[in-house]
Amino acid sequence: MTTRILLLGAGRSASALIQYLLRQATQHNWLLTIADVNPAPLQALLQPYAEHGKAVAFEISEQEKLSQLVAEHDIVVSMLPALFHPLVARACLQHRRHLATASYATEEIRAFDAEARSLGLTFLMECGLDPGLDHMSAMPIIHEIRAQGGRLTSFKSYCGGLMAPDSEGENPWRYKFTWNPRNVVVAGQGTACYIEGGHPRFIPYQQLFRRVEQLEVPGYGTFEGYANRDSLSYRPLYGLENIPTMLRGTLRRPGYCAAWQALVTLGLTDDSYRLGNAAELPWAELIESFLPSAPTNAPLPERAASYLRLAPDGGEMQRLAWAGLFSLEPVGLPDATPAQLLERLLTAKWQLQPTDHDMIVMQHLFAYELDGEQRQRTSSLVVTGDDAVHTAMAKTVGLPLGMAVRRLALGMVPHQGVVVPVHPDLYEPILEELQADYGIRFVETEYALA
Repeated sequence: MTTRILLLGAGRSASALIQYLLRQATQHNWLLTIADVNPAPLQALLQPYAEHGKAVAFEISEQEKLSQLVAEHDIVVSMLPALFHPLVARACLQHRRHLATASYATEEIRAFDAEARSLGLTFLMECGLDPGLDHMSAMPIIHEIRAQGGRLTSFKSYCGGLMAPDSEGENPWRYKFTWNPRNVVVAGQGTACYIEGGHPRFIPYQQLFRRVEQLEVPGYGTFEGYANRDSLSYRPLYGLENIPTMLRGTLRRPGYCAAWQALVTLGLTDDSYRLGNAAELPWAELIESFLPSAPTNAPLPERAASYLRLAPDGGEMQRLAWAGLFSLEPVGLPDATPAQLLERLLTAKWQLQPTDHDMIVMQHLFAYELDGEQRQRTSSLVVTGDDAVHTAMAKTVGLPLGMAVRRLALGMVPHQGVVVPVHPDLYEPILEELQADYGIRFVETEYALA
């Protein structure tokens, strides 16, 4: 009997997933249907797999078509924006179909757990990079330390999608978009919470990018990390309810966070209101409107630096100027939110060029006590993309997800309900396949603390 797999969405992070699933479809005689708003670019890729793959046009607003597509397949893989996953999950429950995604298992998704279990369904969530590989790579170390009799006192985990050093060029931010630009622009909004030394810590959004930690990755230099929105919910998932320190965060190159903090202070990441602006409004005039009036004829960058309490010739102001904030370039969108205008501006500045190489960096930092000794263990992953299509982001999101789907299709996932890959029978074979077939592996160091 042919297993029928439906992939919803074929965006920039799906290239490695699609290629993996097509190879598996040929090997196992599956049928892969890719449903995307623009299926035409997929035809050339699918041509060698005509018996095992096809592409169809689909928009998430087409609810009847979504129901029909789900009903016609056995497993649904969603690479749609996370806000649409509940719609897909409900269709999967209606037609008794398994689901797999790379996105977070939100409270709304977890609410489907009991019904999915009662129907014998598996909803595999958080099977991409972050979340995904972070769980899969951290759990073996947590289990090993415990098996040795150690007591974990601190766990910090950071991940970032960046540019490889050879592709940073003259870009002072050392960053380009390798996934959804909107998610980057509105990242961190809300209050970040974590635990440190047994005490809860909270960082309001207005201060988030001021509170960074520096990390070193061997061979790749220095990075800075800022806290993700919620680190506390992962304590029970990892079995670390009583750990004194736990933090999950995002990595950027040094200098990025201070410059992004300036954008937050100006109000340019706000997505809650519309400006009523004309599309022809120059960026310099927009920035002027965010500054307090002052009886001075000083140039706009100087007044902005004074308002932001930054050195006029410092790195932060250089990054803002390079981005075009003080230029006469039109903002390009009428009646937009500040965040929409910033996204449009940075999408042009931070666009991957065909020969660019992106870079994924993930690092776990464990501190633990063993036999009366304080020890530190670090596990680091660096993956570099091949080009602007076959990116490191696509590899590290798509390959773990594809491998989880393969195991689900072959009946090798015994767990039902809403499932996250913290179980050895899920993550061990995926980590082994990533290393053996793709060279994706974590490098560990361990030493005693003085």
